[in-house]
Amino acid sequence: MTVKTPTSTIVALGLSQTLAWASSYYLLAILANPIARDLRVGVPTVFAAFSVALIVSALLGPAAGRAIDMHGGRPVLVMTSFIFAAALAVLALANGPVMLFGSWIILGVAMALGLYEAAFATLVFLHGKDSRGAITGITLFAGFASTVGWPLTAWLELRWGWRTACMTWAVLHLLVALPLNWSLPRTRVTHFPAHTLAPVKEEDHKWTDDTRKAVLLAVIFAVTWFISTAMAAHLPRLLQANGVPLTSALLFAGLVGPAQVAGRLLEYGLLRNVHPLLSARLASIMHTLGAGIFLIVGGPAGALFTILHGAGNGILTIAKGTLPLALFGPKSYGARQGLLMVPARFAQATAPYLFGLAIDGFGGAALWISAAIGLVGFLALMLLQTEQAQ
Repeated sequence: MTVKTPTSTIVALGLSQTLAWASSYYLLAILANPIARDLRVGVPTVFAAFSVALIVSALLGPAAGRAIDMHGGRPVLVMTSFIFAAALAVLALANGPVMLFGSWIILGVAMALGLYEAAFATLVFLHGKDSRGAITGITLFAGFASTVGWPLTAWLELRWGWRTACMTWAVLHLLVALPLNWSLPRTRVTHFPAHTLAPVKEEDHKWTDDTRKAVLLAVIFAVTWFISTAMAAHLPRLLQANGVPLTSALLFAGLVGPAQVAGRLLEYGLLRNVHPLLSARLASIMHTLGAGIFLIVGGPAGALFTILHGAGNGILTIAKGTLPLALFGPKSYGARQGLLMVPARFAQATAPYLFGLAIDGFGGAALWISAAIGLVGFLALMLLQTEQAQ
């Protein structure tokens, strides 16, 4: 019997995820310049601190997943609210590079324990294989993290300065995210059959098959995060390098967010009854297809490219949670998810710098590079087709 995830759980996780993403991943898009100016460091130094946070998150991800597998998401996410608050308070009080990097190291710990991977693992701990719809639900909420976070951060910074903006986010973690995480169920709602929780025996499942699937998934997630982060950092510049005027480039780039939400709604509606591998294959080719059309047709196809990129990225965010569940089941989901995301976090940390070098060297033709990388992810998914769980 399928157990439906309570709406209250989806809402609580969705809102707390929105706050977590807005106050970490999307923070420096608004605050990097004022922080650099006030601390008398270069803007690249500020983003280097963010890259360090992503590396810390990658290294701690598997341990965070194991903790959720053992104890559930509630205690881990409650603790994460305090860590986010502490990190943002340290950032607000920073007086130089040491405290700047220290605050982002702490934020890296919070990101390992409190972003999508932890939320997905929490849902799988509670509901096992019946978590796909709930995973989609929380990504629909958190898809608006930049929509909410950027204007709020900008308003706080303009009105009271970047330190007050950081401290406000810290307080919101204590007053909003903490009660939401505290409200999560303590124990499993779904009863897992004994064989899904028992240790895997060699004769029941070939280790080499699992390893092959895990490697392919790690490649897919690394490709996805590299492209997503590279586009987030450079999309307006990339559009301009391909002949799109500045005003149109900003307008086209603004279509990514709504397209991501549209892609997630598509996954929640039309694609919810197909295997997540099929929806992931469809999504993975969208960036490459859009890039190819844009590079051949030119400026007028810029909007189509950004819409296809955004929709594909939105669906792949969900696939990051649903594909491991479909291929491996709920056993040890959190720890496996943490391991699978290690290469992705490193790819994410290096993407802005490496793709920036590509644009410097090749101009608009750098888009061919991301298109080729996207094709690698699609081919990996094609290989996974013969490996999917029965």
